[in-house]
Amino acid sequence: MTLIIAEIAQAHDGSLGMAHAYIDALAKTGVDAIKFQTHIADAESSSFEPFRIKFSKQDKSRFDYWKRMEFTLEQWKELKAHCDIVGLEFMSSPFSNAAVDLLESIGVERYKIGSGELTNLLLLEKISQTKKPVILSSGMSSYKELDSAVSYLKKRSVPLSILQCTTAYPTFPEQYGLNVIQELKQRYQVTVGYSDHSAKMETCIAATVFGAEILEFHVVFNKEMFGPDVSASLTVTETKCLVEAVRNINLAMVNPVDKDNNLVFKDLKLIFEKSLAINKDLSQGHVLGFDDLEAKKPAEKGIPAAKFMEVIGKTLQHDKAQWEFLNSEDIV
Repeated sequence: MTLIIAEIAQAHDGSLGMAHAYIDALAKTGVDAIKFQTHIADAESSSFEPFRIKFSKQDKSRFDYWKRMEFTLEQWKELKAHCDIVGLEFMSSPFSNAAVDLLESIGVERYKIGSGELTNLLLLEKISQTKKPVILSSGMSSYKELDSAVSYLKKRSVPLSILQCTTAYPTFPEQYGLNVIQELKQRYQVTVGYSDHSAKMETCIAATVFGAEILEFHVVFNKEMFGPDVSASLTVTETKCLVEAVRNINLAMVNPVDKDNNLVFKDLKLIFEKSLAINKDLSQGHVLGFDDLEAKKPAEKGIPAAKFMEVIGKTLQHDKAQWEFLNSEDIV
């Protein structure tokens, strides 16, 4: 069954109440996990960090924005406890070693590493020391960089999954890279998923068909909301629809159909398939041609329609009225 992760990231805009509201809303959609991002501005950023996009009028710098996104240890514990109550796995991506310490203190089950941290071996080492599973996003990474990170984690016996991802907000169809899902499976022999920034339900649905075993996507209450990821996000309503679609695909994929076995359609075939009939009044001795024949429901009332070639050129043994079924005893 596909692991479905709804990412809130900074959609809460620094509001603890909003973060809790997302937990309650997403618990009703059927997702497996809700993912935040744990930012500790002093540990991960500086005044030199530029904005990815200039979305904020209230934050003078990216550092100020991260500062505003911080929650205290107790607040993070409250969010984790809320997730436990509603049956969602609490996840959060750390962006510093200090964030790993915080997340360890609240008891996360696994770590999701954003693609911007893939070359941060200091962080990978910190996380590897926890011995917990890692989901690694490939986002902006080349295979050379990905090889290095995967090798580093595998040497430390870290249980590993990889997500195909394109770091573009939003991602357009020509950037999806759905082909990479199977490439990653073959190259690394690990569980592979898809991290989406397209803001379209069909992308994750397609990724599921392409073999993604994990799905991650951003979620917002409304696409008019404030924040850097809004244009790359699904709404809560769309999330519920997506989960239902993915679960249906999961069910279909573990129930292959044997096209050679159509016994289940036996009764329906009797209703829908057809028998040969005469399309006009014909007299005894008439030699049947193609233009004399029609096919009518149901099956087994006359010669099967599939055998019409065996009837052409045969002679009627007695008169036949229009629309009567044609049987073997009628011809010679």
